[in-house]
Amino acid sequence: MNSLASVDMKAIAPQLMTYPIVEIFHSLQGEGTWTGMSAFFIRLAGCDVHCPWCDQKESWTSKIYPQQSIKTLAEAAKAANPAMVVITGGEPLMYDLFPLTKALKKLGLRVHLETSGAYPFSGQFDWVTLSPKPFKVPHESIYPQVNELKVVITNQEDFHWAEEQEKKVPPQALKYLQPEWNYPESQSLIFDYIRKAPQWRMSLQIHKFLGVR
Repeated sequence: MNSLASVDMKAIAPQLMTYPIVEIFHSLQGEGTWTGMSAFFIRLAGCDVHCPWCDQKESWTSKIYPQQSIKTLAEAAKAANPAMVVITGGEPLMYDLFPLTKALKKLGLRVHLETSGAYPFSGQFDWVTLSPKPFKVPHESIYPQVNELKVVITNQEDFHWAEEQEKKVPPQALKYLQPEWNYPESQSLIFDYIRKAPQWRMSLQIHKFLGVR
């Protein structure tokens, strides 16, 4: 085998690696610390956490979605010229994210992760948002990586889960409570709770109020 050809294949192979993709789109970050900023979203297919309130249930299966190469995804993200690239799902940590994030960062892009943390941590990120769910508890490897903790609140019991998760993330991590969209009363619960627990902030999904993705 020609040694030069062998070296070329090693360089090309990671670019040809694929992921099942629900959608890619350029919008504004709709929640959390980076709300309102230009963001290019890469939504991976596949999730077995199955939150009852999930607004992306169509992403739970990976079988019906096309595979897209790292090269295609990275080029699309770069062309959008966003402030950040957000890798989300589904549950993105079901996949090895090192190859994808390496390609994105090689292009000079800032890379964020949105995850439930249900699988071992992988990838190179500038910002990690953990939204832990009691239905499938986070893998311990996620906690040291967390920059932002975001817990969805439906009822009073959810605050106990939030407090448990707060103890596991780094002390400098920003902490958000997010109302469950289908339960408007959760907003007042969070409002009252934060007045007693000032280390927390409220996160609202402004993209839903605006009617955009």
